[in-house]
Amino acid sequence: MSAHHIDHSDHADAHGHHDHDHEHDGHDHGSLKSYTIGFVLSVILTAIPFWLVMGNVLENSSTTAMVILGFGAVQIVVHMIYFLHMNTKSEGGWTMLAFIFTLVLLVITLAGSIWVMYHLNHNMMPGMTHESAHQVHDMP
Repeated sequence: MSAHHIDHSDHADAHGHHDHDHEHDGHDHGSLKSYTIGFVLSVILTAIPFWLVMGNVLENSSTTAMVILGFGAVQIVVHMIYFLHMNTKSEGGWTMLAFIFTLVLLVITLAGSIWVMYHLNHNMMPGMTHESAHQVHDMP
């Protein structure tokens, strides 16, 4: 190789930064197709719970709440994959660890929310009915 030969595959700019092909660095920067898929899934995962509530599709409100929480959990995963580009290849697997950590936090949050809502509903003024509330209000 002579001194005048310039290798165009890897040259530095004025700041010393090298041009590299970013497709091989393990990062998924997303494409129009992946963003479109993520957007469509997000819209569907929002529209179905909206329809369930507005149409009063399920008779039991507890079942409706559980289904909505399930759709919310799936939507978080969709956002992490399609918009945050979390996968097993990027960042040497650290994003996968972050994904697992997020899933653990999600399970704790959902389980805690369900537990708190159930116990608040069950324990707030036990035995208090609509009629007994009026009787308490009418007391001298």
